[in-house]
Amino acid sequence: MAKASFVFTSRKNSFEVHIPNLESLSVEQIQEIESFVQKRKGIFDFSTYKFSVQKRMEYGEFVKLINSLPLEVNCSNNPIVIKAKPRIGFGQYKGIQYSELPNSYLLWLQSNYSGQDKSIILQEIKIRKL
Repeated sequence: MAKASFVFTSRKNSFEVHIPNLESLSVEQIQEIESFVQKRKGIFDFSTYKFSVQKRMEYGEFVKLINSLPLEVNCSNNPIVIKAKPRIGFGQYKGIQYSELPNSYLLWLQSNYSGQDKSIILQEIKIRKL
């Protein structure tokens, strides 16, 4: 009998698990996984081979939880690093990402702004080749 493979991804207020070898698992194994997900009020999407649970959990906690169950599982972590794009904190474009500012405003900032975000402005001008 094949061992289930879980690829864990932590989200802000939930976690998601991809099961790449779902098709090779037995009906009993899939039912055990479904039961695990239902007990935690999660959602199992058979079309994407994923389930998600609306609970914040780190990878280590997840592995401990899985090891305490009768499931035979190989776990791996899929760390997702989401880098927030800097936003302008002043003026008419306050809250807008620097990457979304009009060229004319970026060039105006280059000449008229001397605050802490000057390097971000200069970098965006360089990226756009202005």
